[in-house]
Amino acid sequence: MPLCGGFFDWEKLTETLKNLDEKAQDPELWNDSTAAQKLMKERESIQRKVSNVATLAQELTEIQELLELADDADDAETGAEAKKLLDALALTVARKRLETLLSGEADANSCFLEVHAGAGGTEAQDWAEILWRMYARWGERRGFNVRTVDYLPGDGAGIKSATMEIDGLQAYGWLKSEKGVHRLVRISPYDSSARRHTSFASVNIFPVVDDNINIVLEDKDLRIDTFRASGAGGQHINTTDSAIRITHLPTNIVVQCQNDRSQHRNKAEALTMLKARLFEYEMRQREEKAIAGQAAKTDMGWGNQIRSYVLHPYQMVKDVRTGAETAQTQDVLDGDIDMFLESALAQKEGTPS
Repeated sequence: MPLCGGFFDWEKLTETLKNLDEKAQDPELWNDSTAAQKLMKERESIQRKVSNVATLAQELTEIQELLELADDADDAETGAEAKKLLDALALTVARKRLETLLSGEADANSCFLEVHAGAGGTEAQDWAEILWRMYARWGERRGFNVRTVDYLPGDGAGIKSATMEIDGLQAYGWLKSEKGVHRLVRISPYDSSARRHTSFASVNIFPVVDDNINIVLEDKDLRIDTFRASGAGGQHINTTDSAIRITHLPTNIVVQCQNDRSQHRNKAEALTMLKARLFEYEMRQREEKAIAGQAAKTDMGWGNQIRSYVLHPYQMVKDVRTGAETAQTQDVLDGDIDMFLESALAQKEGTPS
């Protein structure tokens, strides 16, 4: 299997999958639903890796056969086609290799993504909504389920803040590097003098906490407030105290949910979000201790800028951490951000991007 060397121990992986398949056949497996779900999740992850490698190996074999055919027939056109296919396969292998680096404790999980407008009124709120749409489209491109959890509209346009859940395998692992401040430079559509404006919005990413991660919430540590929802949703949602805000007193972490008409469902969603925030908070504390203060703080501050999106006087999106850049600004704002996600992951792992 020529494609496996850089990924993992193929024999060990296939043996592990075989053992998990045998355990999955045990009729007593589901007597312990938590253990069963953990096993099936591990099996799904390994099965996906095995299938990926098998598919890549098959494609490589077909390209090799095409190259041999072109060589035997002295067919330059077929040879060029095979070379093009080989280059595309090399890019796919590189991306799949990066996926194997998503091995953090919660990297395989779905995630919550928050966007907050910076100072600047309508201009910043419009930028926050553009970012919001960019991430939603990225999730849709991946085939993930994207769902709005909380949404606070801006004053006239855009959003002040919003939270979405992106439900899909490794959503958190891919998006966790997007946390930070995003800067936009453009001619403002809200300025009658057509002047250039700089706007900021911050992005936060938290993993959805599943049954494999134990987060204990005690009633004494929570302050739960109800309030009238301010977003869209019709007469009922705007005239009842259905929205929920929960404050975790020991850490002062605050979450809120107002997307549903049911106060009970909003409370359940807010508690799920709070667990995600607390898990991310604990991971951040560990990281900061491990590197003795060398890492930049991830608190939301405008100094924590990670990427610039320049639409005037030239077109350029540039990541200030990795140096990755592109002039295809509209593609990026339409959700084509994989080059930035891949560069951030490669840099973190110390591999070339």
